[in-house]
Parts: sequence; C-alpha cells; structure tokens
Amino acid sequence: MNDLPLIDIAVIVVYLAAMIFIGFYFSRRNKNPEQFTIASGKIPGWAIGLSIYATFLSSNTFLGVPGKAFGSNWNAFVFSLSMPLAAWIAAKYFVPFYRRTGGVSAYTNLEQRFGPWARTYAVICFLLTQFARIGSIFFGMALSLQALTGFSMHMIMVVMGICIILYTVLGGIEAVIWTEVVQGVIKTLGAILILVLIIREIPGGISKVADIAAADNKFSLGGASFDFTTSTFWMVLLYGFFINLNNFGMDQNYVQRYHTASSPKQAARSVWLCVWMYVPASLLFFVIGTALYAYYQVSPELIEPVRLQVAAERLGTGATPAQIQQLAASLKPGDFGDKVLPHFMVTKVPAGLVGLIVSAILSAAMSTISSGMNASATVFTVDIVKKYFRPDLDDKRYLRVLHIATVVFGIAGLCTGLAMIGSKSILDIWWELSGIFAGGMLGLFLLGLISRQTRNREAFTAVLIGIAVILWMTFSDRLSGNYAFLRSPLHKNMIIVVGTLTIFLTGMLLTRIRQAQSRIVD
Repeated sequence: MNDLPLIDIAVIVVYLAAMIFIGFYFSRRNKNPEQFTIASGKIPGWAIGLSIYATFLSSNTFLGVPGKAFGSNWNAFVFSLSMPLAAWIAAKYFVPFYRRTGGVSAYTNLEQRFGPWARTYAVICFLLTQFARIGSIFFGMALSLQALTGFSMHMIMVVMGICIILYTVLGGIEAVIWTEVVQGVIKTLGAILILVLIIREIPGGISKVADIAAADNKFSLGGASFDFTTSTFWMVLLYGFFINLNNFGMDQNYVQRYHTASSPKQAARSVWLCVWMYVPASLLFFVIGTALYAYYQVSPELIEPVRLQVAAERLGTGATPAQIQQLAASLKPGDFGDKVLPHFMVTKVPAGLVGLIVSAILSAAMSTISSGMNASATVFTVDIVKKYFRPDLDDKRYLRVLHIATVVFGIAGLCTGLAMIGSKSILDIWWELSGIFAGGMLGLFLLGLISRQTRNREAFTAVLIGIAVILWMTFSDRLSGNYAFLRSPLHKNMIIVVGTLTIFLTGMLLTRIRQAQSRIVD
C-alpha cells in the first residue's frame, strides 16, 4: 500500500474534474435523443478516429499486454497486424451499409433481414458481453491502482464510476467522444513516459534491451506453420481478423460512431485513423513488456517480492516461508507477468509522475466504460423499450429513458466489478457464456449482408448449428475417459472463427439446397 503524495492526488483530481466538466459543457446541447446518441452527425472524422482508438486501447491493453510480452514474446502483437485488413472491409462495406440503413442500432437491420428473433438474439448477446466487459475493466483497473495509490478497490471503483456516469449522462455520445480524444492522448503519453522511465533504469539503455530480448527470443511472432492447435502466427492472425471484423461490423460501440460523422467518407477515415494509431501504440506496450523483462534480468533481485507474492497467493495462508520460497524460485516469467508493470510503477516511478500514470490508466479504463454505457443505453432503448414497450415515445420521454438506462448500465457495470472482488469465478463463467453467444453474431451479420437470398428459416437453423459448434468447442476439453476423443483439437481462440464460418457457410448451404429443390419442383 502506498501513501500517495499530495501532488499526485492533485493531478488525479484535476483529471477527473476535467472529465466531468466536459460532460457539463456538452449537456447544454443534449436536448433530444438524436443529439444524445449520434451528436446530430456533426463530429469530425479525426475526433471519431481518436475515440475509437481510445475504446480499443482499454486498461486491459494498458496493463495486460506488457505482462504478456514480459512472460512470453510478441506473438499476441499479430492480433494488431490483422487490423488493417478488417479495417479495409469495414471502411469499404460496413460503414456505407450502416450509413445507408440509417438506424442508430447495429441490430435493427437483422430484424429487417431475418425477423425479430435475430435482432433480439444480437441485442441480448451484446448486452451480456457489455456487462461482463465493463465489470472486468472496473475490476482490473482497481486491482492495479490499489497498489499504486493505497486506496481500496471499492473506493477506486465507486469514485471512478460516479465520474463516468456523470459525464456520460450529461454529455451523451458527444461528451464520450471528446473525453476519449483527451483520454487517448493521455494514455499514449503515459505509456511513453513509462517506457522512458524503464529504459533510464537499465545500464546500456535500449541496446541492452534489444540484446537480452534477442538472446531470449522475445521478439518472436510465433511459429510459421499452419497449425491451429497452438498459438502460431497464422492462428493469431486469423483470430484477430475475425475479432476485429466483429468489432467494426457488429459492436454497437463502434457502429454508433459511424453515425456521428458528418459523412460516410469521414466515418471511413475514422476507422483508418484508429488502425494507424492502434497498431504502433500496441507495439509500444509490447516494447514496454520486453523492456521490463530486460530490466529484471539485469536486476533479478528486484523482482523477488513479486515472485514471493504470487507464490504466497497460490499456496494460501497455511504455507510456510520455506514452501513459499521454494515455489517462488520455480516460477516462470509467464506466471507473474501481469504483476510486473504495477510493481515497477510502485517501486520506481517518482512522486509527481505517479499521478500522471494513474490518470493514464484511468483514461484507458474510462474510455472503454463510457462508450459501453452509452452504447448499451442506446441499444436497450431502441431495440427493447421502443420496440416492445413504448413505440410511441416522444423526444422528451425518449431522452429521459436514455438517461435512466445510462445510469442503470453504469451502476450495473460497477456492481459487476465490485462483485468480482469476492465472486470472480462466477463472473468468469458469465464472461465465457456471453462470449459463446457473441461468437455467433458475426456469422449471422455476414450471412444477412452477403447472401441476399437467405431466408429466416435458413438463418435460424444456421445459428442453432453454429451455437452447438461453439458450445462443443468451448466445453469439450472437459470430456474425459471414453469421451475424450470428442474433444476439439483446435486452440480456444479458434472458437469465433469456426463459429462464424459455421453459421455463414451453413446458411449458404441451406439456401442453395432450397433453391435447388425449388428448381426441381418447377
């Protein structure tokens, strides 16, 4: 636990106050639902691009990627390399499609193509995923900041949650986008600052980092074989392509931004700006993780407290000091990678700069949470309230529902994060299940977009088959004994790839069969 210096507390307070001020500033314009959800389509493309970039660069990236690079290599960076192809498809096909259809919800078109069931299915998947995602970001951010600030996780989550709810409710999507512009800059500068501090601590500087990393194969992007049972280059590339395609094509967080742009051209440019910023930024975090690895290879005694902490956590309260020491000595870098960056910041970042870095971590979390709250409130109001309960809502009541829904989803996400402190295993299962159902969304969307002849029955059957395949791939590793041969041989990251292709190809096949039968009858 740290006693945070007054100057660092002042920096954090100024940052949080500035975010709330932005919300108050834009609250003057939030007089109708269109302004709250799409800012009346008047946001410049560069600001939308920075906003999408800030949403991509969550606190999980800020804290998790350096840990992954520390513990293994740069194999996960291949995920970022898949973004340009997904962005090309999004800019060429997805953005014009959504701008042409005009609906603020990403899921309205599914009902037009396949009926109410498709829209409802996608909405439920999205909202479940958002609950889990927002909660995990609250939890992960608080877990890291607890060590840096000395404040309790409950206090960190509650204070941050109140600030996010305030500026998101007051300012709507316009406040979300402009706060994310600021947050995108802060978190990028924070990452650069961390890297400079690490390099400064290493005798020999960046050249020493390169030598140690090269000797231990830390720059590897994974094996080049077409093996989809392990985390090879091609497996991660394929996985990243489908995940990014899902983000750009089906995630309300991103689709809603397309409608805030003044033109389809500006919206397409925002996608490309996000990609050209995120790829080098993610590389920066891998460099940070590699630099941390080199630093603690040069001074291994400095990482010993982290080893002991992890060993003590694994063994529990009944372990003796000798047992803890023995386990700590056997731990590999991958066993404690996620704890290394917070440890470095606690022990090596000087007073005055901790506040800036904490603000950067807060920025990484707040940008993703605020956009998730606004997107969830929009989907809930448009696809559930207006669709099933109050289709005759006037603008005043429509805006009120949006405000209430934003607060409810913010509080629900905060409660999810708080619950993870004591009941993490339950929420791990929830996250896994929401991922299962979300895995079918992209396949259904592509089927509706590409195959204009596919009808409701073919699509529904394809989704059922796709969900069955996703469930099998997710849980088959638990099969044993006589049923062990039924296990999926593929890597877990291939679930979204196989699930998407199963739904899409099954729908296409059933459509061809129906067309062939029709020709025979004729």
